[in-house]
Amino acid sequence: MYKLEKTILAALVAGVLVTTGSEAQTIKKTTKPAATVKKAPSTPVKAAATPAVLKNKMDSLSAAIGVSFSNSLNSQGISDINTEVLTKTINASLKGGKTAFTPEDANKFIGEYFQKLTEEKGAVFRVEGEKFLEENKKKEGVVTTESGLQYQIIKAGEGPKPAATDKVKTHYHGTLTNGTVFDSSVERGEPVEFPVNGVIKGWTEALQLMPVGSKWKLFIPYQLAYGERAAGPQIPAYSALVFEVELLEIVK
Repeated sequence: MYKLEKTILAALVAGVLVTTGSEAQTIKKTTKPAATVKKAPSTPVKAAATPAVLKNKMDSLSAAIGVSFSNSLNSQGISDINTEVLTKTINASLKGGKTAFTPEDANKFIGEYFQKLTEEKGAVFRVEGEKFLEENKKKEGVVTTESGLQYQIIKAGEGPKPAATDKVKTHYHGTLTNGTVFDSSVERGEPVEFPVNGVIKGWTEALQLMPVGSKWKLFIPYQLAYGERAAGPQIPAYSALVFEVELLEIVK
């Protein structure tokens, strides 16, 4: 989808500038009570972090990249980065000192780490999708093709069937197997035009089987959807997808 390791490494370099400044200003002060005074134990109050003072454009750029980097990690469920190791490593690297990884090894480690993370998270959705499709194919009216695509005819059309090289106009409503809507031209009130061979494999296969005027419900395994990668924040990796598709016309 994109080179994650380059994104993370670039963010790390700038993010440390903000981290270093912030940590210097977030010192927790505690007051030791007099030995003769007995007080009931109380919950310690954490000092609020003080934003770094931005003196010039480079400070502002560093702060902005730091926020972006942190948000990127949080969005991927990573919140326990060791900022001390992070800071020391980047400072050493910037000064030409020794680091635990060479740039090549760092890229390799990051790539493998996030690949494994994706696989671990995706395993849940893969199993759910496979279980859903296994049960779904037993339902009346559901047809399963050789590729694993499943479809159910809601309305049979009588027009021509598009070829892979044709452009079509459709209305669709897309959900995850749990019913969560991630995209819908129906809800937007606008049909969409696109090449038959320019969409996910499950759609490309189904459209060539559908006469114009048809409305089908498609049940698409992850291999025929977005595979081992996520598609934005709403479609996790390894997700099976469900679409109601109405083929309105072949666009000339």
